[in-house]
Amino acid sequence: MTRDADPATILMVEDDAGLATALEATLKAAGYRPVRARTAAEGLRWFNHYSPDLVLLDLGLPDRDGLSLIGDIRAKGSTPIIVLSAREAEAVKVQALDLGADDYVQKPFGIEELLARVRAGLRHGVQTRGSAPVVQAGELTIDLGLRLVTRAGVAVKLSSKEYDLLAELAVNLGRTLSHKQLLLAVWGSERADIQYLRVYVGQLRQKLGVDAIVSDAGVGYALASGG
Repeated sequence: MTRDADPATILMVEDDAGLATALEATLKAAGYRPVRARTAAEGLRWFNHYSPDLVLLDLGLPDRDGLSLIGDIRAKGSTPIIVLSAREAEAVKVQALDLGADDYVQKPFGIEELLARVRAGLRHGVQTRGSAPVVQAGELTIDLGLRLVTRAGVAVKLSSKEYDLLAELAVNLGRTLSHKQLLLAVWGSERADIQYLRVYVGQLRQKLGVDAIVSDAGVGYALASGG
């Protein structure tokens, strides 16, 4: 498996000290490199300095509305932006997405949900830059940029949903992801029917080999590092 040597840098623009501290600890535990900013001005300064892989952006900042920062960041490139906000109005969500945010998470949120969205955002950002890693798992090769899967050098045709599930497992190679994590990442809701997950895992095993995806009974699934 080939990956960048350094952990992904995540810029947190959040003025709530308690939440920022909790997020920082969570992101570090998940293997990321968090950078904290308390204002829009500081956020833009750290964005220019660190060139983060993803931005977590609060809208209620002390110096100006976080919505205005979306445009500043988007003018500099395609870095994924996940908005974290207590604002419930649909119009605000639409405005944030129209300005260029990639996702909108309403406070309060679950940590596992946020981490799933961070993984999805990072995956999307890497694909957008056209420099996605190639994951090698035994005889399986998953090119996350080209969305190409090969087994022993032969291309494997996957449906869109099969690929999304495999990609989520691939970026966490060898790590067991819970049923809820996978349902949230692939189907957009941890309340989705777990039978969907079982069906698609079965289909992937038929195409990739019965040992490609490992089950942790009652917990979840992992992509075997040995294929």
